[in-house]
Amino acid sequence: MLRFIYKATDPKVKKVVKGVIQAESERAAGKLLIDKGLSPISIEEENEGGLLDKITNQITTKDKIVFTRQFATLIGAGLPLAASLRTLLEQTQNKGMKKVIEEILTDVESGKNLTDACSKHPEVFDKVYLALLQAGEMSGTLDVSLKRLATQQEKDEAVMSKIRSALTNPLITLAVIVAVIVFLMIEVVPQVKDLYDSLGEELPSLTAAMVAVASVLINQWWLLLIVIGLLVWLFMMFKKTKTGVRMAANLKLNVPLFKGLFLRLYMGRFARTMQNLLSTGVSMLDSMQISSEAMDNVVLQEEIEKAEKKVRAGRPLSEALREADYILPLVPQMTSIGEESGKIDEMLGKAAQVYEDEVDEQVARISQMIEPLMMVLLAGMAGGIIGAILFPIYSLVNNI
Repeated sequence: MLRFIYKATDPKVKKVVKGVIQAESERAAGKLLIDKGLSPISIEEENEGGLLDKITNQITTKDKIVFTRQFATLIGAGLPLAASLRTLLEQTQNKGMKKVIEEILTDVESGKNLTDACSKHPEVFDKVYLALLQAGEMSGTLDVSLKRLATQQEKDEAVMSKIRSALTNPLITLAVIVAVIVFLMIEVVPQVKDLYDSLGEELPSLTAAMVAVASVLINQWWLLLIVIGLLVWLFMMFKKTKTGVRMAANLKLNVPLFKGLFLRLYMGRFARTMQNLLSTGVSMLDSMQISSEAMDNVVLQEEIEKAEKKVRAGRPLSEALREADYILPLVPQMTSIGEESGKIDEMLGKAAQVYEDEVDEQVARISQMIEPLMMVLLAGMAGGIIGAILFPIYSLVNNI
């Protein structure tokens, strides 16, 4: 199917409308427009755009949040679904997001429901998003579901933004370390070698090792780049394998400095997703399945799937979660209170808030710990190299 950009007159509203339609040919696109009661003015096949265009118009989390929040506002104001999508289409600047909205609008106008239309774009709308959409459509509370989605996306993005900010300074420090080391190896170490050669002296073993490394950096830098690129490619390929995915998941849950942060991050995400799904009428078992996938950790996903089987067999959710290895105690405790009071979703929401606050504290604490460690590492490595350079020079001076 090809995509065509059209301009047509709509007799019902007596104005010119623009949009995108999918068809096998330009003639077929014109027929579809006429069948919809539109009078085509122009129909042009859409250009896909180059690589740069695709990169610059990638759909970000911010684009999704803005789309969801505006969509909720329009639906809540009483606008029909198609009219809301048309308004969003006009307001959206990102070409990638605009293309997705155009396809959703086309599907909705052809008779599909919103959930089915959005499910054709899994790279934009995950299972949690689709489940809440479906629950909203079925219960007639689409605007409420969209508001919940926007709030959840905003919370997730806020947490990830704080984590990225906390890692920015250490990464800059690491870049400085590498730059200083490379400069010393390329500019200073060869001069020490030339000095020793001119005096006919033998280099100390540490300095000789640095000279060998400097020779590689200067003369075989291209080979070094190829090796590094190959190792990065192999690492990226390994990460996509089942073994790599499991290893990464286990590492996040067990690495000493970060495991507390990741566990709280996952628990907050699980509890928040469960709250939103249960409060919109999604069944307990479906909510558990979708929430396990939302955590994006295969080890925890298996833990929740085991708990799901126990719930399916008739055991309480709190009891099933309490027996899981990586589920922090507050989640089953709050779930148990919710089971007794009949407000599981509210209790899970409170648990989610606690873990989200703890993630903020953990991020700040880790950031404070990493920065001095990186500075010590910088001082140690740079000091070691400078010492390896100055020591042989002092030795020469003493000999003279």
